[in-house]
Amino acid sequence: MKENIFDVLMYLFENYMEDEVEMFPDSDVIRTELLEAGFESCEVNKAFDWLESLGLQRTIKPTAAPTFRIFCTQEKTKLDLECRNLIMFLEQNNILNSSNREIVIDRAMALENEEISMEKLKWIVLMVLLSQPDEELAFSRMEDIVYDLVPTYLH
Repeated sequence: MKENIFDVLMYLFENYMEDEVEMFPDSDVIRTELLEAGFESCEVNKAFDWLESLGLQRTIKPTAAPTFRIFCTQEKTKLDLECRNLIMFLEQNNILNSSNREIVIDRAMALENEEISMEKLKWIVLMVLLSQPDEELAFSRMEDIVYDLVPTYLH
């Protein structure tokens, strides 16, 4: 089975994370289930590391002042113009704050050897918002975008 870290993350999100903000109750059981489902051990471990790093970033506090973001060369390579526009759109529409924006960019960059499409980026944003305290409204708004319940107009 040719799966990647993102596929493992999607499986975890759809089966365990959607209703749970906290880390999984028994990660060994879930790891075994993922291996039995056909995911490679290396990819499962990387997905758990990705989620663990996401949990560690809860301590970042958003700034009150408006911010301006310049993407470095590596970020521009990983996140094409469409993805960068989506991030800006989400921040301008108060779905992402400056801190969550940085976490989204960090988590996208952490997906080594992964091409980040607009759809993948939407899911990354959703996972980040789910992991952050007091972001229920932003999560709900982003969920509508991910499931195409609300059109996104990017200029």
